[in-house]
Amino acid sequence: MNDTLLLDVNDGVAVLTLNRPAQKNALDTSMRVAIEAALPRLRDDGNIKAVVMRGAGDAFCAGGDVAGMLDAELKGLAWRDRLRALNRWFGELVNLEKPVIAAVDGPAFGAGFSLVLAADFVVATPRAKFCAVFGRIGLVPDLGAMYLLPRAVGLQRAKEIVFTTRVLGADEAKALGIVFEIVEPADLQAHALALAGRFRGAATGALGMAKTIMNQSFQLDRHAMAELEAYAQTVCRDTAHHQEAVQRFVDKQPPLFSWDR
Repeated sequence: MNDTLLLDVNDGVAVLTLNRPAQKNALDTSMRVAIEAALPRLRDDGNIKAVVMRGAGDAFCAGGDVAGMLDAELKGLAWRDRLRALNRWFGELVNLEKPVIAAVDGPAFGAGFSLVLAADFVVATPRAKFCAVFGRIGLVPDLGAMYLLPRAVGLQRAKEIVFTTRVLGADEAKALGIVFEIVEPADLQAHALALAGRFRGAATGALGMAKTIMNQSFQLDRHAMAELEAYAQTVCRDTAHHQEAVQRFVDKQPPLFSWDR
């Protein structure tokens, strides 16, 4: 961990803050290393029930560090190796078996847009802007964008967003299904934390398995999905959370988990 990424855990909610505000939180090498280093704790700490990702200052993440793309020491397959390393930790973020909320104020461009797409819920302000900006510098989308964006908005719309490199405002992103809620800037942090806090009483294991299985739903057929469902349900039935929740229902006690409570 380093000061380009801040990790704060409080009352079951982890907050990851991209912390290069002067650079609009562009993903440089140090920040990428810090995110990779943080993921094992987010994954393995049973006290963490949900994760909020945010950017310091007036941006979520402006994308990759463009200046670093001129690094003369990386040639040919070395760039491929770097991207493969990025995709290893990014895949772990996408499949993190806990709810992930992106709190977006200002630009989420390029790789920053990819980070947004990795989240389960996106809470944005009216100032939020999203852009698959890669084509403006002669590149294809990376960090999982070509996998995640068509699943979020459909293939034709994803092509339009990538080909045109146009900026999506918060309202359009919500209409397309990228953004879950829009809140005022002053309310963003509190709202994202409150949303994450609703999962404190949830069955984290069951949510995690449901997330992992649904993440496979576009490439598996119905029969394979049914097998995964049967396996996960069998595991969940033996958990203490399920057994206590059923007993509470029978005894007419308040539930362990209530989204509206």
